Amino acid sequence: MRGLQQEPEFAAPLREDDVDRDPFRQFASWFEQAAAGGIRMPEAAALATATPGGMPSVRMVLIKETGPRGFAFFSNFESRKGRELAANPHAALLFYWDSLGRQVRIEGEVQRMDADESARYIRTRPRGSQLGALASPQSRVIPSREWLEQEIAELAVLHAGELPLPETWGGLRLIPASFEFWQHREDRLHDRLRYTPTGDGRWLLERLAP
Repeated sequence: MRGLQQEPEFAAPLREDDVDRDPFRQFASWFEQAAAGGIRMPEAAALATATPGGMPSVRMVLIKETGPRGFAFFSNFESRKGRELAANPHAALLFYWDSLGRQVRIEGEVQRMDADESARYIRTRPRGSQLGALASPQSRVIPSREWLEQEIAELAVLHAGELPLPETWGGLRLIPASFEFWQHREDRLHDRLRYTPTGDGRWLLERLAP
């Protein structure tokens, strides 16, 4: 039970012998400790994307699913991140849990979920969030806040019952090609352990210099 877990020490060593050889299980352990430690929204992560020409951009997203299937988040496909991922489907995630002195970096290819899976998630969202996804032309210039609120109000009247599914909004899943677990240590001699796939279903565990 989470309540009985011992809180991780802020600058405790991160040793190869102490971590799981499977990075997904190691991530699950750290994520559970972050949630149990009272971190607000431990599922929040910075998502970095880039254009085919190498121009980067980064923003915070909420990761809705983790595990061997990948790290899932949702977006308007016509937003900046959506357009960049359509043109260059490679991205990086960064989880930062300050009170534990921990970071997790994950890099990989991003794939779209199928429409049925996206629809199932959309229907779990509050009505206001569904209206926002329908009304907002994400990342585009709009006239004013009032214009956006008017769009939402008109949609709410037009669709008094179940809302239509947004055609340009859905799920994306980052399939990890590497993990790095970073633990704060004193004198900036931080511990960094990297996992990369070996091609036979296993992961190579290596230590990086701080």
